[in-house]
Amino acid sequence: MLLVVLDTNVIVSALIIDSGNPSKMFDLVINNQIRLAYDNRIIGEYEEVLSRQELHISQSKASAVIRYIELTGHYVDAESVSADGFTDQNDMPFVEVFITSKSLALVTGNFRHFKPLIDKGLLVMTPAEFVSKYFPNQ
Repeated sequence: MLLVVLDTNVIVSALIIDSGNPSKMFDLVINNQIRLAYDNRIIGEYEEVLSRQELHISQSKASAVIRYIELTGHYVDAESVSADGFTDQNDMPFVEVFITSKSLALVTGNFRHFKPLIDKGLLVMTPAEFVSKYFPNQ
């Protein structure tokens, strides 16, 4: 099973819009075709963002998603990584889990936030790129 890190924006998009590549990414998680790497900081961000009233995501749905990730995902005791070149310190948990877990890809809608990873040749992909490359029949 492929191990990936999903940026919060992918989870949010999947829960708000029932179609499209973020939704397909989440279907891959639910169908045990990919496994999510996470740590407590990532879960904390998922919880905080998914609870925002303006997103109109029900608390029960958000809680179920978080529980599912915790039950089926891969918990990582992430090692600290240099923040040089990263513009948003809130992205560091995703970077550190990605590198420590040796995940296949970090999937995000915000490439610019992860430019230092791309510059090092690490695999940062959009949901569309990931689905197209690894699950073209999805």
